[in-house]
Amino acid sequence: MLSMRALECLVTIVEQGSLTKAAAALHMSQPALSHQIAAIERELGTPVVERLPRGIRPTAAGLAAVAEARVALAAAGRAVMAGRRVAAGSGGRIRIACAETMTAWVLVPVLRSWRRRFPDVELDLKEYTSADRMLDVLRGGGADIIVGPPPTLTDEHVEVLGSEEIVVVASAEHRFSRVGAVPLAELATEPLVHYNPDNGNALWVGQFAAERGVVLPQPALRTGSPRTAAQLAAAGMGVTIVPHSALTPLLGATIRSLDPPELRDVVVIVAAPHDDLLQRFVRDLKRRGLPDSRIAHPHLPGPPSGPSRAAVMPGDAYPVAAYAGCTP
Repeated sequence: MLSMRALECLVTIVEQGSLTKAAAALHMSQPALSHQIAAIERELGTPVVERLPRGIRPTAAGLAAVAEARVALAAAGRAVMAGRRVAAGSGGRIRIACAETMTAWVLVPVLRSWRRRFPDVELDLKEYTSADRMLDVLRGGGADIIVGPPPTLTDEHVEVLGSEEIVVVASAEHRFSRVGAVPLAELATEPLVHYNPDNGNALWVGQFAAERGVVLPQPALRTGSPRTAAQLAAAGMGVTIVPHSALTPLLGATIRSLDPPELRDVVVIVAAPHDDLLQRFVRDLKRRGLPDSRIAHPHLPGPPSGPSRAAVMPGDAYPVAAYAGCTP
């Protein structure tokens, strides 16, 4: 296989019409240039230049090779420029896999900022309901970055953006409206709005209850979306457990912390941690942080993150932050 340097030498010799002039233009010795031409001729099995008393003349094979060499060199130049543009944030593509409750909650401000600052970077977004499924997509080459709760197991590079509270949602008239927080065992006798088995929250809720020795009831109904689960519970169809990111404004809902409160990490997993473009995107996500991600609660460490403000829902003893559409 001919090197790009060899092709550059061939093109320059033909353009200059002289080994001496070509060697000077390429900043190399004449013997070194002759060595490159000899390597080309061995590869092609035929001479590419004819040496004359004054200069050189390309053979027919040499002219054909020069035409294709110019195409290859131009393509190589474009490849270098494309790589530099991506490294500078002025080109490239980022394929994002995101938990469906976190697109508006976490990603929108950063996506909007990137669209304005880096208009030539293509941003592809796909939403999922399972962190394990997102990890499979990443490992299969279908995504460059994951944003969501931690998968069950991974040895990939993981960075934590923050944590969100896991909360209980019920109707405004529910008995939970009269307490400040809900022990998990209290759900054992309630109709449960649960998740479809292929939703990652189904596995998480089941493991969470099992680790605490609580047997949850058979689901009153199942859904594939935490947002829908919260809406169904608010409408009186049962009670449910949802991540804080699923709390779109729920008029007339009771939203309570678990007792004790439960926080779950929100993470970023990157396929190529040393990729400059992906590093820049992750830095912006970390700099942005999470919006308010928990119910105001005296037992939770630290203040809620982000600039959004809590909206008080009817039936709530504590304020609950709704989705905050923060400007970048």
